[in-house]
Amino acid sequence: MTLLGERFQTLRVALVHHWLVRMRGGEKVLAALCRLFPQADIFTLVYRPEDICETITRHRVTTSWIQKLPLAARHYGQYLPLLPLAMEQFDLSDYDLAISSDASVAKGVLTRPETCHICYCHSPLRYAWSAYHTYLEAVSSRWKRCLIPFFLNYLRLWDVSAANRVDYFVANSRNVANRIWKYYRREASVVYPPVEIFGLPVSTQSEDYYLAVGQWVPYKRFDLAIEAFNELRRPLWIVGEGPEGSRLKRRAQSHIRFLSRVSDSQLRTMLSQCRALVFPGEEDFGMIIPETHACGRPAIALARGGALETVIPGVNGVLFREASATALKAAVLHFESIESQLNPQEIRVSAERFKEDLFFEKMAAFVAEKLAEHQQRFSLESQKPKPSALVR
Repeated sequence: MTLLGERFQTLRVALVHHWLVRMRGGEKVLAALCRLFPQADIFTLVYRPEDICETITRHRVTTSWIQKLPLAARHYGQYLPLLPLAMEQFDLSDYDLAISSDASVAKGVLTRPETCHICYCHSPLRYAWSAYHTYLEAVSSRWKRCLIPFFLNYLRLWDVSAANRVDYFVANSRNVANRIWKYYRREASVVYPPVEIFGLPVSTQSEDYYLAVGQWVPYKRFDLAIEAFNELRRPLWIVGEGPEGSRLKRRAQSHIRFLSRVSDSQLRTMLSQCRALVFPGEEDFGMIIPETHACGRPAIALARGGALETVIPGVNGVLFREASATALKAAVLHFESIESQLNPQEIRVSAERFKEDLFFEKMAAFVAEKLAEHQQRFSLESQKPKPSALVR
């Protein structure tokens, strides 16, 4: 790991994350930031420590008043209208540096002018911006479908205001950097999230199943995978959990399995033994793809979003252009026609672009540069004459 240097070790650092209830891609980035800043305190809306890694739990974690509301740790999404207000109540006035790890409301935290606020953005609010219509179509309640557009209109206004509180943006991919410019009109540097490369098992042989991994929510498009594999009659294992679970299970035939609460070691074994990862939705970056590649296994992915930065057709997987079951089915059949030509060791090498050491090196350099820039700006501002000192 590249350290920031001795003069930064005394920095008072706050790490802000929207919620800590399970270990997914955003939480893995937060864990890496914890290793980069071992002295940091963490602020989050809701916290379920039993489902969070020790790298994070050993830090001091401050939660919001949302934590005290009924069932908040598991159903925090039901309190969405309250989340912006709760985030603004955190007091970060004692910190020199604030880093928000954000795909929701974390960037809306309030800081002093002299506090440098860097946002590592996983995505602008999906349900308010890029995935708005996908989420709206998935809402079955008629009265909710009528109310949601009005609330999300307010949330978009708040989100743009919150983005203006950030001094510097870092995006997890070029895809997200483009979204940040589209919705916030802010430039963002790209630092890919850290992917565990070494220590993952590389298998030269696979079992007879395909694998899909992720939260069971509409924009992941597991419905397309189910439809395609119902027709293909190939074994598909879908790992995750989420509100769409019941609906997805009703549509799946018997050769499609659903697995939830899978341990990290179990998931690694599945990744190393599957024929290929199936990735049917548009994702911000999609850490599961390079994690699969690190195990020497290919990916079959929709040619949108972060997959365009991780999947190299004919080297570590197959891309399909249209978000439809027909296109995915054709992609699976094409993959099977070239499967024997894909080399597990070459696939693993393709994942090394995203190894943890590169994240630490690039993130440390970015923070050091922007912190110095911010301190210089604040120093110049403090040297300006006060209004009372001006000649009238």
